[in-house]
Amino acid sequence: MIADKWSLEKDSYILFLGRIVPEKGVHYLIEAFKRLDTDKKLVIAGGASDSAEYYESIKQAATGDQRIILTGFIEGRELEELYSNAYIYVLPSDLEGMPMSLLEALAYGCCCLTSNIAECADVLCDESGMMHGVTFRHGDVNDLADKLGELLVDVGKVRKIKTGAAGYITGRYSWDKVVQATLKLYRGADK
Repeated sequence: MIADKWSLEKDSYILFLGRIVPEKGVHYLIEAFKRLDTDKKLVIAGGASDSAEYYESIKQAATGDQRIILTGFIEGRELEELYSNAYIYVLPSDLEGMPMSLLEALAYGCCCLTSNIAECADVLCDESGMMHGVTFRHGDVNDLADKLGELLVDVGKVRKIKTGAAGYITGRYSWDKVVQATLKLYRGADK
């Protein structure tokens, strides 16, 4: 489906998937990507939400670089294919709650590169302090470009992160663990 629609093959693209709003930092990603000498594409998947002006600025920033693909809102099988076949998933946010798209990307076995804000870094870092992805200094386009460039060259590192991603995230955020943590919280509130 994604091969026919956008000429995307496995590991041929970097993926951002989320709402196209300023706090997601898509403008950083486009600027950093344009600095890279790569044949990989940058796929920006998501809708404008309530910030049509920002979405227009993203479309303008992507103009002229044939490697950048804006898909619009994605769901269903296309969403699954985009996650499953991405070389790297990038979330360059300045602000997040619990980033569901990051959890989904990890569950699909993506190598994830995120800004180092706590909401993203905490998802990637397990209890022992081991990172299950890569972070860059939020808002720092130079650092983002450097980290992207490193991952584009270090296929072994990307493969290693991908291999452990799904097991890590499904173990950390299993329903049983979430239910137990919720019950513990509620029981503590009774006191």
